[in-house]
Amino acid sequence: MRRLIVAVAGLIVMSAAVQAQRPPSTDIFLAALSIENGRPVIGTPINVTKRPGYDNQPSFTPDAHAFLFTSTHDDGQSDIYRYDLASTQITRVTTTPESEYSATVMPGGKRFSVVRVESDSTQRLWSFALDGSDPQLLLETVKPVGYYAWIDASNLALFVLGKPNALVHADVRTGRADTLSRDIGRSLQPLPSGGGFSFVAHVDSVSSVRVVQWPANSRRAEVSLPRGGEDFAWVTRDVILASAGSKLLYWRRGMRAMVDVEDFAADGLTNITRLAVSPDRKWLAIVAVPSR
Repeated sequence: MRRLIVAVAGLIVMSAAVQAQRPPSTDIFLAALSIENGRPVIGTPINVTKRPGYDNQPSFTPDAHAFLFTSTHDDGQSDIYRYDLASTQITRVTTTPESEYSATVMPGGKRFSVVRVESDSTQRLWSFALDGSDPQLLLETVKPVGYYAWIDASNLALFVLGKPNALVHADVRTGRADTLSRDIGRSLQPLPSGGGFSFVAHVDSVSSVRVVQWPANSRRAEVSLPRGGEDFAWVTRDVILASAGSKLLYWRRGMRAMVDVEDFAADGLTNITRLAVSPDRKWLAIVAVPSR
């Protein structure tokens, strides 16, 4: 049996004391998404992974026909699965002795990358063919990787675990890695229009979304997240969604602060964390703890 790595709100925690615990029981909900008068409109979320256990870290495929996600079952196995939107079928993609998290289809669309927890608990970035075969190590020396975002086909922004956690840029062609910032949050998101990425900065107990234009490495602050918030997603180049409890909030460029979009408590969603927007901007995947 694999060593079980605890994931708290999707974060892989490096602690031997907690590895024997079970990760939280989370589900992935799918909702229709649109923009009306600059404001996101979100349909009723449907629980598409409805089962006890950990289902988390959704990431849509480039064609928006499916999303990949991490699923941990009773035996402690954490593998990558695929949910097909048209058929509503779930298929297993990886079956390995190791644990895989945070699957993302790589630029070019021929492979997907993961954070892999190796047999000695080392966390590094790997890639697979789309059918889950042919595992390959992408970055040999960068570890322990918690999260990441592709900036382009060669460059990555990485959340590297430490005290404090670090924002690291890495080039997969050369293996070179450089620390850009410290004390960051777990959410790393490529910009919808390309040319950079965004991350969560922690300053004086305030978490805010910051944009990095790449390769210039110029930065700007966009908006503060709700108190205790860590997770956000871009809907368009000018609109951000964020989670807080059972609520989703949004910000549009020009606004001073986030405002509520919807409270999904009545729909059975609590402790909403990770969000993923489909490339065609028609679907929103929501990770939450179901209340029923």
